[in-house]
Amino acid sequence: MRALVTGAGGFVGSRLAQRLRGEGWEVRGWDLGPEPQAGSGWEYLQGDIRDKSLAARAVEGRDIVFHLAAALGASRLGEEEFLAVNEGGTRNVLEAARAAGVRRAVHFSSAGVLGHVADNLPAGEDHPLDPRDAYDRSKLAGERAALEIGAPGWDVVVVRPGWVYGPGDRRTFKLIRSIATGRFVMMGRGEANQTPVFVDDLVSGTLLCAAKGTGGRVYHLAGSEVLRVSDMAREIASACGRKLPRLRVPTGPTRAAAWALAKAFGAVGREAPLNPSRLAFFLHPKPLRIDKARSELGFEPQVGFRDGMSRTVAWCRQNGWL
Repeated sequence: MRALVTGAGGFVGSRLAQRLRGEGWEVRGWDLGPEPQAGSGWEYLQGDIRDKSLAARAVEGRDIVFHLAAALGASRLGEEEFLAVNEGGTRNVLEAARAAGVRRAVHFSSAGVLGHVADNLPAGEDHPLDPRDAYDRSKLAGERAALEIGAPGWDVVVVRPGWVYGPGDRRTFKLIRSIATGRFVMMGRGEANQTPVFVDDLVSGTLLCAAKGTGGRVYHLAGSEVLRVSDMAREIASACGRKLPRLRVPTGPTRAAAWALAKAFGAVGREAPLNPSRLAFFLHPKPLRIDKARSELGFEPQVGFRDGMSRTVAWCRQNGWL
């Protein structure tokens, strides 16, 4: 099988490309940044997913497209730019793939399209969608664009991952480092539920979507544990050999500070240490129910959060991050 992986320089995309290559696939990677493993021998394209000529070149001769490339939530972008990349770029890649005769596509969306799961219980794929910020709205627009392009009969499967973590993830590392150094502050009461998924389990689920997923459907791929943010933080502290600080800050002032910091840092082209995107993890529950993926794909997460976080912290230490 011949695959194109967009976002191949990112955390999940690089792990997916590595797994595919290990299983004998011919992989072409595409990302805005440089090749993550220079000289590794695989084909790699660097450029913007909005580039039509590059899209035509990228999809040529592929059997399947895994579309992970996106402008990320912490990016210093306005809503128009988020939409241009996450909706417009998605249309560009998938329309090129369909025109080139690519058999199917697996599109990565986001749990953020759910917004705030009010009852704090795992939500199925049919849960009402209510994205709360520019990034999440753009991911919903991209998800709908992907399904629209696939609607006339071309196979497009959509993945909504849980809270992804694992060795090498810099987003996870920022949280780990704050806890390991005693600088962590709980935003609010920490009662929002999440369903963390170890990156290797997510990659396995993605391959199941490619092999068994029904075109036109959305699949939630998350871990089997529903954990409060406060419990996740305690597990991270335990993996780091520390006690979790008890300091908490009220929700109201935290929201105001996140908004003000994002504006101030954005004005000088920097990412704020606290912004609405990061705050969403603490305040907006997005637990995912994985019943459909289990019954239709045979998906079953193998790595629990305690084990996965122990592996992640150990990797950070072995590689000089901590």
